[in-house]
Amino acid sequence: MIPESKSDQFYSRLPVNHIPLSDLLLEEHLFYHVPDNWHVIVTDIKNSTAAVQNGLHETVNLIATGSIVTVLNIAFKAGITIPFFFGGDGATFILPSSIIDLVMRGLLLYKNNTRDNFDLELRVGEVSVTDIYGEGHDLKITKLRASGTLSIPVVIGNGLNYAEKIIKGESYLLATLMAVGDELDLSGMQCRWDKIAPPENTQEVVTLLVVGTGKVKQQEAFSKVMRHLDDIYGTPEKRQPISVSKLRWKTTFNKMELEMLVRLGKINLLRVLGSWLTALTGYVYFQTSRGKSYLTHLVEMSDTLVMDGKINTVISGTEGQRLELQAVLDQLEESGEILYGLFVSGESVMSCYVRDLKDGHIHFVDGSEGGYTKAAGMLKLKLKK
Repeated sequence: MIPESKSDQFYSRLPVNHIPLSDLLLEEHLFYHVPDNWHVIVTDIKNSTAAVQNGLHETVNLIATGSIVTVLNIAFKAGITIPFFFGGDGATFILPSSIIDLVMRGLLLYKNNTRDNFDLELRVGEVSVTDIYGEGHDLKITKLRASGTLSIPVVIGNGLNYAEKIIKGESYLLATLMAVGDELDLSGMQCRWDKIAPPENTQEVVTLLVVGTGKVKQQEAFSKVMRHLDDIYGTPEKRQPISVSKLRWKTTFNKMELEMLVRLGKINLLRVLGSWLTALTGYVYFQTSRGKSYLTHLVEMSDTLVMDGKINTVISGTEGQRLELQAVLDQLEESGEILYGLFVSGESVMSCYVRDLKDGHIHFVDGSEGGYTKAAGMLKLKLKK
């Protein structure tokens, strides 16, 4: 077992790979086992499909983002970098033992805030990596340079899928204890961008989920999917659904009140007014050289690809490209290599964690109308069959 002090820096010390993901997936020697004294935490909005169908897709996305912000603020204060995975209606984290109690208390506080203000149940559960390995599941991780400034974690093995299945199971006992005096820290969370139209020369946004079936090795199946995406849509930059020209700064009171409810658990009209006045200055700021530089980095720091033992991605393109992709995915399904869920929308949505405007920001992207949740619904039907 790695000593805890060294184990805390396991993820931050991983080398970053600069090769295409389709190639990286086939280089298993570049992946490292997660230390067995780490833990997996999953947050998930129960009955999120019904919430999305009732028009609460923006609320669902914002609550999922809030769970990430809660955890990242705790990890940042502890000087620990952790891998995390946005899922539209929840998130997954891999983190060391040294902060597990702090994170669970923070998430349980956030869970109560979500229930009290939105009448939605945020499930929060934890599984130790030791238990994942003990049940015969694998969990390996590496880093991929996704853009000039963004590195993302890439996981192979079904360890996270196993943890998610356990935590979402009816027999799992969710933690309910809370330390007295804890304060919820959601500083840095923002939700100020309007729905974002696809970039020029594209017409639609595709939210795609892919799982392996075990007939072929997981990374081989995923490598095929990523290679087809590259062949049909071009490089990740060419299928990026976010572009500077389509960003629209949204300053409605309703948007700010929703964000404040998630962050503070109450509406403070003076603070809403202050946020609105601050937002108005954004129009001026984005015209400056620093503001334009931030927008460029925003696009680069948009989290449009999540590799957590599944492929989760949001891309933009033409209808013809999507039909070509579906034909290929159908062939891979027929050969028993993968199962997939896909949802098409006319826009994408984005929520943000902005610790600072220079380097400390990341932006979580989903297809509009609950893209990830709708794609997951399609995938679940296939898994049942």
